[in-house]
Amino acid sequence: MTVWKTSVRNFLAHKGRMALSAVAVLLSVAFVCGTLVFTDTMNTTFDKLFAATSADVTVGPKSAEGADEMPENGRPESLPASVLAQVAKADGVKDVEGAVSSMSVTVVDRNNTNMGSETGAPTIAANWTRNDLRSMEISSGHAPRGPTEVMVDADTADKHHLKIGDELRTVAVTGDVKAKISGIASFTVTNPGAAVVFLDTATAQRTLLGAPDVFTHVNVTARPGVEDTELKKNVAAALGDTGAYKLQTQKEAADANKDSMGSFLDVMKYALLGFAGIAFLVGIFLIVNTFSMLVAQRTREIGLMRAIGSSRKQVNRSVLIEAVLLGVVGSVLGVAAGIGLAVGLMKLMGAVGMELSTGDLTIAWTTPVTGLVLGVVVTVLAAYVPARRAGKVSPMAALRDAGTPADAKSGWVRAGLGLVLTGSGAAGLWATTRVDKASEGSLYLGLGVVLTLIGFVVIGPLLAGVVVRGLGVVVLRLFGPVGRLAERNALRNPRRTGATGAALMIGLALVACLSVVGSSMVASATDELDRSVGTDYIVQSNTGQLVVPQAAEAVKKVPGIERVTEYKVLAAKLTNPDGTTEERHVTAADPTYPKDLRRTTVAGDLAKAYGETSMSVGSDYAAQHGIEVGDELTVAFKAGKTAKLTVRAITSDDTSVDQGAMYTSIATAGTYVSADRMPGNMIMFAMAEDGKEKEAYADLKAALAPYPQYKVQNQADFKQDLKDQIGQLLNIVYGLLALAIIVAVLGVVNTLALSVVERTREIGLMRAIGLSRRQLRRMIRLESVVIALFGALLGLGLGMGWGTSAQKLLALEGLGVLEIPWPTIVTVFVASAFVGLFAALVPAFRAGRMNVLNAIATDG
Repeated sequence: MTVWKTSVRNFLAHKGRMALSAVAVLLSVAFVCGTLVFTDTMNTTFDKLFAATSADVTVGPKSAEGADEMPENGRPESLPASVLAQVAKADGVKDVEGAVSSMSVTVVDRNNTNMGSETGAPTIAANWTRNDLRSMEISSGHAPRGPTEVMVDADTADKHHLKIGDELRTVAVTGDVKAKISGIASFTVTNPGAAVVFLDTATAQRTLLGAPDVFTHVNVTARPGVEDTELKKNVAAALGDTGAYKLQTQKEAADANKDSMGSFLDVMKYALLGFAGIAFLVGIFLIVNTFSMLVAQRTREIGLMRAIGSSRKQVNRSVLIEAVLLGVVGSVLGVAAGIGLAVGLMKLMGAVGMELSTGDLTIAWTTPVTGLVLGVVVTVLAAYVPARRAGKVSPMAALRDAGTPADAKSGWVRAGLGLVLTGSGAAGLWATTRVDKASEGSLYLGLGVVLTLIGFVVIGPLLAGVVVRGLGVVVLRLFGPVGRLAERNALRNPRRTGATGAALMIGLALVACLSVVGSSMVASATDELDRSVGTDYIVQSNTGQLVVPQAAEAVKKVPGIERVTEYKVLAAKLTNPDGTTEERHVTAADPTYPKDLRRTTVAGDLAKAYGETSMSVGSDYAAQHGIEVGDELTVAFKAGKTAKLTVRAITSDDTSVDQGAMYTSIATAGTYVSADRMPGNMIMFAMAEDGKEKEAYADLKAALAPYPQYKVQNQADFKQDLKDQIGQLLNIVYGLLALAIIVAVLGVVNTLALSVVERTREIGLMRAIGLSRRQLRRMIRLESVVIALFGALLGLGLGMGWGTSAQKLLALEGLGVLEIPWPTIVTVFVASAFVGLFAALVPAFRAGRMNVLNAIATDG
């Protein structure tokens, strides 16, 4: 009990000094709990939506794509209307209705503005059914009653300011349908952002499926008292040949939809938790420094405790109890902050188009428990080494001055271990650059990153002595005696400086690594485009939608265009000469495609691959299956019949564009796949006539203006789009890494604040012999700047090493250009100096306000 009381008293006595460590724990726990609450809420939202929209039993075609797949030809697989009569005869059936639904559509308003979501949520066109009343209600107007009427969901109507009577155009592969809004339907569950329009059944069949009397699925409602599983068996028996159909209960249909979303949500969840882990790692350095400095400042106090009978274990336990208290306080606040962060993320997602209701806010009991356990465990582990150090304080320490650090120099053992780890990590990074396959190098890269990071942390005190002196010559000596004092203060405790700089080093190393990788990817892709793309314009959709026939015809009719190349992708099952089978995609293109994309051929003649019953394969596939020019492959097209195609060329896979692609002509594919089953164009290429490039570019954009889902890009546009996409991704990552950098800044603030307390008497004496307040504040600011620059220098150097090694793996995938983004690196380095200045504001201000006499009179 005495140890507990002593620990609580010490904790409360030094609560101000521990505040920033508590904030670090708070931020880290908040990020973890916020991520868990946010992703759990998204799961709850989708669970409710999928459960509400699923019928008791759903009957669909066996060959239908998954919920997250687009049909190859833009038309969903369908069932004949006769299935309804068969299903209606099954025992336990209360109601049967045919449904039509497609996500291969675009809906635009009178001004050709796309009504679809910008967050990646689908646009869905369907017929209005009784099953829709499970999740929606008509809030105004009425359901569509003919081809001139359409109903839209309330969220889309609100977002785009639509009202009854406004005209919408639905664009599908079979054509465009114009209709006026006759009604608005509101979701009774949360709609995460999909845009939904409803047509009457006949129009939906004609527009979405291209044929009357067909449905994408059949909704079956059970009579009271009939279980879904029983109803499913009865329906299967009524249908007889169940091999042609896919039957799902409400739970099975909801689970299938959840599975299609689950991978995306898991990636998001674990990525965010990864960044939270980085923040925790950085926070460990802050906590270690805090307790190390508190132990050093309480050396005399601990010595007195030892002198009056406290054992080493009791002193050790006392410090660990303080760590537990710190962890509990920080974690409890962090759990609460995490819930607030999750709500904030939901509001942010709502602002960009993904609606998440706070009514679905899900806080599982595991979330606060995880936050508390993680926060306390990490804090206690971080405080363990300082606690052991406290336990080793001897009773004789009561006779010495307090605050004198016992670890002014790093031990030779630590330095040797750091050098071994760093050398081993460097060897791993070097091995990464020597492998022949990216899969082999990823292990070496991961090992190299981990070992060099740990090595730099361990060797930090040794590096601090060297790097800080170098920075002192370049930066601090310009400020005369004050600069030299700042340098000596930073070198006074190399272990402390090393740990503080290491916290900042981790975040900046990741920033530098990703910057190198991102810049190299852009530079490599740009170089590849310059070398291989021989067309003027590229037409494609950002969302992966196929080019509808009417848009393709519009492209072909543009004046000033010399040639147009179509590019389609077909799913197929290949049987190789070695007897193996493999499911692959075969690219069917016009014979002009080799002019639009110049591919290196390692064997044969690529032009001949576009001849009758001919094809090409990639070099990796050919090597894997022993394929040579002249060999015959059996290609079973998923959408058609089986073909025997002769390999006329083998293309090099040392590229980032169309890597691994297998080519054949559209004419050859058309022999085995009927016109109504032939996929739409995934992408189209256009070449302008000489001297008409500008006019053709403008005319292409004008021709596709009615189809806002497609973009017309010249090569400059395409490169800029690629750069913007990678830039946006990096900005998101930088934003998430900002949490770790904030925690690192708190570490610098805490180190300086505790250092000022530790040097109270020294500061008083310096002020007494003539150091002005302004000089004192400058000294502390310069000390902070040099620590920040030390961390930045290590981090940026380490990150560039990681990024350079990672680029060597990308080179094996065709991205062979290494580009160091020097403007970004220099900007981050300079910004680190300002970070140091900012971190020193409060400690420098408090030091400047010290009373000289009271400071001199301070006992340690």
